[in-house]
Amino acid sequence: MSDFFSKYFLGDKVIWIIVVFLSIISILSVYSSIGDLAYKYAGGNTTFYLFRHLKFLIGGFILMYLIHRIPYNVFFSLSQLLIVVAILLLIFTLVLGVTKNEATRWLTIPGLGFEFQTSDVAKFGLIVYIARVLSMSQESEDKLDKAFLKILIPVGFVCALILPSNFSTAVLLLLTSIVLMFIGRINTKKILYLGAFLIVAFAFMFLLAKVMPSGRMGTWANRIERFSNDNTEDDYQANLAKVAIATSNIIGKGPGNSSVRYLLPQAYSDFIFAIIIEEWGSIMALFILAAYLILLYRTGMIVKKTSRTFAAFLAIGIIMLLVFQALTNISVAVGIIPVTGQPLPLVSMGGTSLLITFSSLGIVLSISRSLSEEQPTSLEEEEEITVIS
Repeated sequence: MSDFFSKYFLGDKVIWIIVVFLSIISILSVYSSIGDLAYKYAGGNTTFYLFRHLKFLIGGFILMYLIHRIPYNVFFSLSQLLIVVAILLLIFTLVLGVTKNEATRWLTIPGLGFEFQTSDVAKFGLIVYIARVLSMSQESEDKLDKAFLKILIPVGFVCALILPSNFSTAVLLLLTSIVLMFIGRINTKKILYLGAFLIVAFAFMFLLAKVMPSGRMGTWANRIERFSNDNTEDDYQANLAKVAIATSNIIGKGPGNSSVRYLLPQAYSDFIFAIIIEEWGSIMALFILAAYLILLYRTGMIVKKTSRTFAAFLAIGIIMLLVFQALTNISVAVGIIPVTGQPLPLVSMGGTSLLITFSSLGIVLSISRSLSEEQPTSLEEEEEITVIS
């Protein structure tokens, strides 16, 4: 059996184990929390949404397996195409997208009726593009200076297109891009100036939302204001999440015994961590948190071992975005930050987000696999990664 796994499941074994662990937790938690959704839209048939979720989990796992067998160098060549496609998809979404809860985030594939979030595709494309630019700019300070603008312009376009309907995703993508630029030795002063500009820009947007409290901008401002003033009386979701956590204990109430799963909106997605704590206890919550941190650590070890800059920037960019998203979801569930719309990676019920997350981890595993194999690479990828290792 061990020979079978060693032959077909290559790369870091710990990452494989964590993915399987979180997928199992996902199946159990989603099935426990989809009751309200099923009664509203499927006549109480919870198995409908469970099997739908299983299809995406299995499809995502197959994608991860296939991608981990592909040399990661392929994405170096595709990076420029990916960023162009990502920007075009975001523009199409703003013009032709499906609007839900005042947010236009989805595109429908004609003939199939399948909806997907273009921001998930854009996140992936942007990280690959940034990794490529940074890997080609490590030779000199002059190249690094030029790389700043090459990165900043696409980041600005992508985040500006995502921002109107998905504030938290735009912020997470900006944060990940800035950290990548810092790791990639972009001039620190430029990064600080960028940070100062963004703070002023977000403050201006908040004031504008207070003056014109309509649409998504009004929603952002209200959430931030309620949280900053500790005024959660009207924050229905946050209050129910706190009830779920407060009524739990170390070992939880047991699977399927949540008292708020039929009341809490997005219990199967944005607030699934609160349901996990209520049913499985704080021990399981710590295991899940540790799983994401171990993913970060194992990827860091992969980055440390590789001498190829594209591989290093790509792996750390992918895993930072995933971990930042996980920490954001967890922080919302426990009341540390205002409510956002971020799912818990590999755990929350989802479609595009699950497929993209699995695919991204497939690339990390491909990079890990390449450490023990001889692979021809381009000159850009053979540069020493002096900043990380």
